Amino acid sequence: MTRERIHLFDTTLRDGQQTPGIDFSVEDKIAIATMLDDFGMDYVEGGYPGANPTDTEFFSEKRTKTARFVAFGMTKRAGVSASNDPGLTSLLQAESDAICLVAKSWDFHVRVALGCSNDENLESIKASVEAVVAGGKEALIDCEHFFDGYKANPAYALACAKTAYDAGARWVVLCDTNGGTQPPEIRDIVAAVIAHGVPGANLGIHAHNDTGQAVANSLAAVEAGVRQIQGTLNGIGERCGNANLITLIPTLALKEAYTSRFETAIDPDRLQELTQLSHSFDELLNRSPDHQMPYVGASAFATKAGIHASALLKDPRTYEHVTPESVGNLRKVMVSDQGGKANFINALKRRGIAVSRDDPKLDKLISIVKEREATGYAYEGADASFFILAQRTLSSVPDFFHVESFRVMVERRFDANGNLKTVSEAVVKVWIDGQATMSVVEGHGPVNALDLALRKDLGKYQSEIEDLELVDYKVRILNGGSEAITRVLIESVDGSGARWWTVGVSDNIIDASFQALMDSIVFKLLKNRDQVGLAAAE
Repeated sequence: MTRERIHLFDTTLRDGQQTPGIDFSVEDKIAIATMLDDFGMDYVEGGYPGANPTDTEFFSEKRTKTARFVAFGMTKRAGVSASNDPGLTSLLQAESDAICLVAKSWDFHVRVALGCSNDENLESIKASVEAVVAGGKEALIDCEHFFDGYKANPAYALACAKTAYDAGARWVVLCDTNGGTQPPEIRDIVAAVIAHGVPGANLGIHAHNDTGQAVANSLAAVEAGVRQIQGTLNGIGERCGNANLITLIPTLALKEAYTSRFETAIDPDRLQELTQLSHSFDELLNRSPDHQMPYVGASAFATKAGIHASALLKDPRTYEHVTPESVGNLRKVMVSDQGGKANFINALKRRGIAVSRDDPKLDKLISIVKEREATGYAYEGADASFFILAQRTLSSVPDFFHVESFRVMVERRFDANGNLKTVSEAVVKVWIDGQATMSVVEGHGPVNALDLALRKDLGKYQSEIEDLELVDYKVRILNGGSEAITRVLIESVDGSGARWWTVGVSDNIIDASFQALMDSIVFKLLKNRDQVGLAAAE
């Protein structure tokens, strides 16, 4: 049976840039376009040339090798010919393979936003698509607010789609711009468009996630006949985001409901790069990956309950809907106060630590973990700290260095110019091979000062930690009152791209931070000696 092709259209660089707090530079856009192109996307939409200097420079040359490079813009204005419309001219001059024109398909918007008649809008759609085709580029039309427009005036929304198709548009994309349409409505309206004369092979879906159903709506559209899906990496986008291609792609590639009927450009080898693509994109955005994202999150294949872990180790299919390896992820059986021996044995095995079920040291480790978690530690979210604790309990950890003492001071004072300022300073005394060193550092706050002081002079180990970086710091108060217990979680990364979490708990936030910082450094030194399983530094 011949499978139908689903075309993947990425709009991270255009619609994804509407995400609050995200502002891509030209260099960012080039890097992301390369990632998308290498992964195998069919289309990469790069932005709106002529609208701002960044996008104009980005479209000064073609940025993809195999993917269709797409410029985005508006249809021509009513009352102006296509050849005299400056916006359309900028699009035609951009170095792109295709042009995606956004067109109003809700008569309410035509009247209020464009201030023209319905017929004038149809004429703008027709003339703009014809101009793109005549310019030798592939034409796409984003029918903005299509589903809301259809519900308000079905005949006019259908006329917009059909006009674009008849004018030569390769793709007519139906946009759920407000993100409120439900999957059954998507199916019915897509079917109506196809019945009106726009083939499913020329239809796309552009879904927003305002009801949390952008992925479901995209799949509903595919089932109804559309053959192009638009979305973004990790579902970024304005308001609640766009359809998440990182979730859609493996669903289409691995789920039997779709694999028997459809195919995409992403083969099994490329699919194994999915987790890396998702995490690399988050790294470029300087944010931590979503641990609970389907398929690629650190918790996507994580099991905490002891009963679940026991079954999982017998046959992974008991609690996994696909294999983690198929999307480049890892199975993770976590250790916690809910875990049994199966959790611990598997967690240790993945880190290269072999221990028998009847080893009394294993019972001791389990007891220590449960006692510590009762006081506030959380090893399920601090893999590196668990690894160090396990090594110390079951065998040993090298005594790289010893911190004899540390002191952190915070002083609020007036400087020489009379300006009020707060200064944080840390002093750390460290012993290495029988020699003591003392480091004094000022930092941006007490924890930063302590971190810098700890890593200022580690003697013969200093060169090994130069690429170590603290990238996230989380504090949680575990109980109230003046004697509150504080848990600190620290995420670290090094030059290899490996990430790990460490934990500290104390009634003093600085002491808790110190514990987590120390574990981070020790873990890094162990990692450098290949004494750490890969799963611990994911």
